[in-house]
Formats: sequence, C-alpha cells, structure tokens
Amino acid sequence: ETRFRGCSGNACKFTAAYIIAHEAGHHIQNLLGIIPRVNRLQQQAGSKAEANALQVKVELQADCFAGVWGYHTAQRGLLERGDLREALNAATQIGDDTIQRRTQGFIVPESFSHGTAEQRRTWFARGFETGRLDACDTFNARV
Repeated sequence: ETRFRGCSGNACKFTAAYIIAHEAGHHIQNLLGIIPRVNRLQQQAGSKAEANALQVKVELQADCFAGVWGYHTAQRGLLERGDLREALNAATQIGDDTIQRRTQGFIVPESFSHGTAEQRRTWFARGFETGRLDACDTFNARV
C-alpha cells in the first residue's frame, strides 16, 4: 500500500488483483505458446537489448490481458470508483523507467524488461477498453 502512493482500502485490493491478473496473463501466454516462442527468439537474439525488447512485449501483453480481465470485472459491476485510476497508478509505479529513476537516479532504456510506465498504462488501458485478447498483440504493434 505504501509503494503505490495514495493507494488505500479497496483500491489497493484492485491494484493487487491487477498484479495477479498480469501473472495470470503469463499463464495464458504459456497456454497459447507465446512464451515458448519468445524464449526461442530470445536465445537467437543478437544482443541482450534485443532479448530485453522481446521480454518487454511479453510483459506489455500480460498487462493488456490484465486489462481484459479488468474490463470483464467492470462489466459484472464489481469495480468501485477509483479502481481503474489505482490500477493505472500501479502500472506507472512498476514501469522500468520509474523503478530505475527511483532506485539508481537514471534510466537505461536498453535494459528495460517490462516496459515504461507509459507503455504499461497504455497496454493495460487498451485491454480494459476493448475487453478482447486479440487487441493485445504487442508483437505486431509499435510498443
């Protein structure tokens, strides 16, 4: 609750649920064969930066999948006022740029493995707005 600045009560519960939905998104990626395919591509990558860029696409897709979960949760009337704002705040707080700036005082984009705060917000929001997994193709989109 202290890490996500201003998060309290039920809003923090939705933030925690978003993080769990992101991890469930990785399970879906595994079931769809995305993670094994990316692992092979990462092994063939010419550099660490190239392998990291592939990992960013995996992470942003999992954020989008979490947004799809959020969409369906909202459709069932289970979200409260402020829940979406808190999830987007969480995405901001766990962006590679935000974490690097906070921990080392500067950012190193080629070392990113999860995406920037803006990318994470954008992809979560895309899933939340559409409610469709097919809207989450980070591999064929500019990220």
